[in-house]
Amino acid sequence: MAPMDPHSPRRLAALALALLGAIGAANATAAAQAPRFEIEFAPTLQHEPVTGRLVLIVAKESQAEPRYAVSPSGPALFGIDVEEFGPGEVAVVDHKTIRYPMPLRELPAGDYSVQAVVNVYTQVKRADGHLLWLPMNDGRQATAFVAAGNLVSEPQRVHVDAAGGGEPVALLLTRLLPPLERPADTEWVQRVTLPSRKLSEFWGRPVFVHATVLLPRNFSIEGDRHYPCIYALGHEVPFSFTTDLVRAGERGVFHLTTGLESGYDFFQAWRGDDFPRVVAISFEQQTPYFPDGYSVNSASNGPYGDAIVEEVIPELERRFRLIAAPHARQLEGASTGGWSALALQLQHPDFFGGAWVLQPDPIDFRRYQLVDLYEDANAFEVALGPFGKTERPFRRSVEGQQIWSVRQLSLFEEVLGTRGRSGWQLAGWEAVFAPLDADGYPRPLWDRRTGAIDKEVVRSMRESGYDLADFTRRNWKTLGPKLAGKLHLFAGDMDDFFLNLAVYRFEEQLKGARDPLSDAEFTYGRPKKGHSWHATPWSAFVRRVAAAVERAAPRAPEAGK
Repeated sequence: MAPMDPHSPRRLAALALALLGAIGAANATAAAQAPRFEIEFAPTLQHEPVTGRLVLIVAKESQAEPRYAVSPSGPALFGIDVEEFGPGEVAVVDHKTIRYPMPLRELPAGDYSVQAVVNVYTQVKRADGHLLWLPMNDGRQATAFVAAGNLVSEPQRVHVDAAGGGEPVALLLTRLLPPLERPADTEWVQRVTLPSRKLSEFWGRPVFVHATVLLPRNFSIEGDRHYPCIYALGHEVPFSFTTDLVRAGERGVFHLTTGLESGYDFFQAWRGDDFPRVVAISFEQQTPYFPDGYSVNSASNGPYGDAIVEEVIPELERRFRLIAAPHARQLEGASTGGWSALALQLQHPDFFGGAWVLQPDPIDFRRYQLVDLYEDANAFEVALGPFGKTERPFRRSVEGQQIWSVRQLSLFEEVLGTRGRSGWQLAGWEAVFAPLDADGYPRPLWDRRTGAIDKEVVRSMRESGYDLADFTRRNWKTLGPKLAGKLHLFAGDMDDFFLNLAVYRFEEQLKGARDPLSDAEFTYGRPKKGHSWHATPWSAFVRRVAAAVERAAPRAPEAGK
């Protein structure tokens, strides 16, 4: 038989089949040699099995506890759901496991510190009838990697080499994380735990809002005096107040990036003879989806807005002799707290007397950071003409260097937890803004793998009033007169998360407002002022708010008039 023509279709087909077979064999070998981790539930840990999210943390640096370093710029992460995972059972992380930032088989050969964490879920039945598996806690802020009741393995130093084969790496879950210690009360700072009937009814279990109360000088001996209050949203302790000089760091130095003084220097001002006598209060209102409930009602989190306004604040006013009047209820917040402060002022214009809003989370959904939710089809990509495209950033440096992309953060969160249970920012926003999916979890705004934006979710978010600029525009005729003198917004020109862009648009909108005109104040930091920038030190800020309260206070009629 004559030899086959090397360029004949039969010859080329045979070569293609051989090549595919070789590729398949190589892939099978790579899969067999890829690192494999086996995480065992120690029989001595506890008797009950758990359901939750197991995250394997692989850190390049030698770290005592890799779980403390988890971030999109930190260790490699690998996540799997575990169901009824009990003593003596083994969970496997291998080349098929969802990962960030690279597959396990692509992990460079070397020595790593590894640790496994199980974020334990509880089954809850909400008032809307949905039965959900969620990481529940008592309302105090705690990430999955420090939350009480979660399971962890001891950190272990291992060598990983995808090309070298070898035995699986074994990790043993041996520790149950304890409750976080609560600081003791002092003459200046008191902490209270407030049960919420509204939230408890929604969740079908006790739910609490925690408040940290910063008291003015002589509060305990001036028993008849009542005080205005600044609700400092998003702070652990209002204005970083501390009497501990060691914790505060160097005294008398203003931070060049933030413009703020140390917490100890603020304490020195706070206790001064001439300092305004006000109370400042911050909240902890962790939900199953994020460390903050944003102080508004939502389908996923429940009635946090009603709880704050109708339950929590009235009780705090009773306990701490606060002036129960709108002019004496001032809101302050940055980032998450900034969005919450503006939302509370807009939704309850007769209840609050002013909102001091710093670099708020997206207040205009035409600038959901860099995404225009109404026009863009994909959150990950920016089109460059008919053929080109580039990645959309999520975070930058104050010099404009991209740090994370939207695609990277989306994958990072999907590794930490499915169904909106990552505990990070995208999930937090969806728990507030988005409608429910068919099973009762937050419906994703965009696909975590592809970036495709769900326009039905966008429509629901807008109709529900979470686009605060749109809500203001639609309700300006009745809302505008109630906001006179109450809106003060601040942002750095190079906010790390592009949040200044929505503030610019809000300013343009209000400058064009008529019937009535707007007197909202906008202040911008330049140049290279990022997400942590503040216009004034905290002590100067409190003086300014106190002066605004004084101006707005009702005046007693003069004698004879």
